[in-house]
Amino acid sequence: MRFLLSVSLTLTLLRLGASNSEGDALYTLKRSLSDPDNVLQSWDPTLVSPCTWFHVTCNQDNRVTRVDLGNSNLSGHLVPELGKLEHLQYLELYKNYIQGTIPPELGNLKSLVSLDLYNNNISGTIPSSLGKLKNLVFL
Repeated sequence: MRFLLSVSLTLTLLRLGASNSEGDALYTLKRSLSDPDNVLQSWDPTLVSPCTWFHVTCNQDNRVTRVDLGNSNLSGHLVPELGKLEHLQYLELYKNYIQGTIPPELGNLKSLVSLDLYNNNISGTIPSSLGKLKNLVFL
């Protein structure tokens, strides 16, 4: 009985740790962006999980699967830390004022289906690391 309780507690702590690292990655994105309309005001790094933040969707294991920030009047840069969101399926950042290059670390997002960056000021080439994303349907 104690063993099962210990395993259950360990799994719960691992999930919370993952949520914190995902929250850290998203908060790094927030810090790199200018947000004049305060769409990211709920992105509070002191919360246990980013799953309660607006514009963030999580699965049943409290892992970030979707970030919806399209048409949000955001400007700034993408950050390499986004590559840590290993369960992310949709990164929706269309119709903003994001500039700079696409971080090659986004090639780590094995579950990514949609990387929606149209109508931004992205420059440079598409990183070759995105070529290994087998689930990517929309770029």
